[in-house]
Amino acid sequence: MENPKQFNKKWLEAVQSHPLFLGMEVGTALSLQSQTFEKHEIILHKHKHREGLFLILEGMAEVYVKNELSGQIEVLEVVQKDELIGFSSFAQFLGDSEIEDSVVEVRAVQPVEALLIPFSLIRKRWEEPSVRDYLFRQVSRRLRDVYDSLAEQIQLASDFGENEPIMLRVQDIMSGKIVQVDSNTSIMNAANIMHMEKVSSVLVIDSDVLQGIITERDMVSRVVSTGLPTSQPVRTIMTNNPITISAVSYYYDALSTMLLKGIKHLPVFQHDKVVGIVTLSDLMRKKNENVMKMIKQIEEVDVANLANVKKAIYSVFDTLLRENVPILKALEMITKLYDRLVVRIVGLSIKRLEDQGLTQPADFAFNQMGSSGRGEQFMLTDQDHFLVYEKDDAYFQRLGQEITSLMEAAGYERCKGLMMCSEKQWRGKISDWEDRIRSWSLQSTNANLLLAQNFFSYRFITGSSSLNKQFQNTIKTLLDSSKIFLYRMAKVEREHPVQTFDQRLLSLFRLERKALDMKKSVLFPYHHSLQILSLLHGTASGTSIERINSLAEKGVLSQEFAHDLKEAVSHLLTLYVNQRWKQGEKGDSIVNLSKLSSREKDELVLSLKTIKELQSLVFGHFSI
Repeated sequence: MENPKQFNKKWLEAVQSHPLFLGMEVGTALSLQSQTFEKHEIILHKHKHREGLFLILEGMAEVYVKNELSGQIEVLEVVQKDELIGFSSFAQFLGDSEIEDSVVEVRAVQPVEALLIPFSLIRKRWEEPSVRDYLFRQVSRRLRDVYDSLAEQIQLASDFGENEPIMLRVQDIMSGKIVQVDSNTSIMNAANIMHMEKVSSVLVIDSDVLQGIITERDMVSRVVSTGLPTSQPVRTIMTNNPITISAVSYYYDALSTMLLKGIKHLPVFQHDKVVGIVTLSDLMRKKNENVMKMIKQIEEVDVANLANVKKAIYSVFDTLLRENVPILKALEMITKLYDRLVVRIVGLSIKRLEDQGLTQPADFAFNQMGSSGRGEQFMLTDQDHFLVYEKDDAYFQRLGQEITSLMEAAGYERCKGLMMCSEKQWRGKISDWEDRIRSWSLQSTNANLLLAQNFFSYRFITGSSSLNKQFQNTIKTLLDSSKIFLYRMAKVEREHPVQTFDQRLLSLFRLERKALDMKKSVLFPYHHSLQILSLLHGTASGTSIERINSLAEKGVLSQEFAHDLKEAVSHLLTLYVNQRWKQGEKGDSIVNLSKLSSREKDELVLSLKTIKELQSLVFGHFSI
């Protein structure tokens, strides 16, 4: 809550050399008011007259605009200690009465204490060259950052051959022509309407309420192939309660929904009313990329053509990056494609054994570890996987060898550490895995802790869900009695604290620090901290985002911190992934700080602090 108070003397020394205060009488400085704002509290409202500028004494704030229709927030810049906010009202201060009140708002990202410097005081000091020069320098710097950001966006669009905005909305792509029938319409009449209107689907709407959808594929699979009489009403073949999308959703939201749900038609809603329909053809015609054809290629690929899938998936991911699709959404989509590829590889491996006269003797569960297990794989890296099965090691030894061989053919390099199910130590019955994990916990050597870190990044990909559930329950029971093991993992992590920056990165460039190893110094501590916290509260597997959501549901993380953590991870992965993607498979994880934009630097500072907070939360659980 805003809390005005006299400018505390403790801040006087900190700002006495500030250009705005040079030559100011001490009494005048001490008469100023400082105000405190809680996290997410609005400091400056839009369309509201402002009395002056705020100098941030402690904390951090962000300047943003909000789309009233969609609720989408776009952060324009992050403002930190010793910086000013309120420049959007500066033209009014200079006497331009035609300028309307600002459309941007400012809110606290962290608890903020800020000093209000009234425009009346600035006017009195306006003739001081140091004051005027300082303010114009600040305005010029902000203007430069805005132009740099705009130029960057325009260049991205130009590189991709776009003559329109990159972040397309569904309403910009959809067909506003709604072809509909009611639920009592006969199948024959519906088919005739689709033919006459030259559409591939028809919506079933009763009294302005969407009941279902019928596509050409439904006509073939549910009518023609079954011999169903076409006199039947369409409600007998329609897909009930179809998946829909908002008109103000982004292009990538529609593409992601179709990709993940395996559908090609999305009814579009606005204010609880159907206003159109968007199809996969609409999306692909707009961006000239046939994703569904590529998915079909994965599901039908044979051993000889496995290597072609990698190139197709890389092409999709390149498009997502060029489209500026948020990195977590892009990784979610690509993870689904890689999962499809691995499921196909396992199926081909089983088929090859069948061709050799070997029949699968029991259920199994195939899991992947590493970046795939975390849902963060975008380039094919080393293989990291293991098998759990019920019986007959001889068969699954052969299966493990086949899987490893075919994954290599698809572009996955063999793991140098031999963490693959072709190796005896990475396959076995549940009892075998129970013994291994117990051994790691009782003999917490550095080697065993490293094995545990890799193992506990796993995620179930394919096989028997019931067997996997038994496996999960066994691990949970082991973890409940292995708190000392988790303590040792946390103690090792204590030796690798996340480094945060207490001042702007621009000033750090004058020091020795020029680069940051994103993988070693940031992502590994994040992954390990999230892993330990998840294990401590009974979650042994899943992607990083699934773990964060699970911890939030259990109350371990507040919903607010979980949101901040995902935002931080999004910023960090955006930096890391974009650099690695440009460098190629042989690239590194070193980010050159001097090449970051002002906004990227600000986001990095804030994100590191959030990861540091997660790490501190882990240490707090063990009092280390």
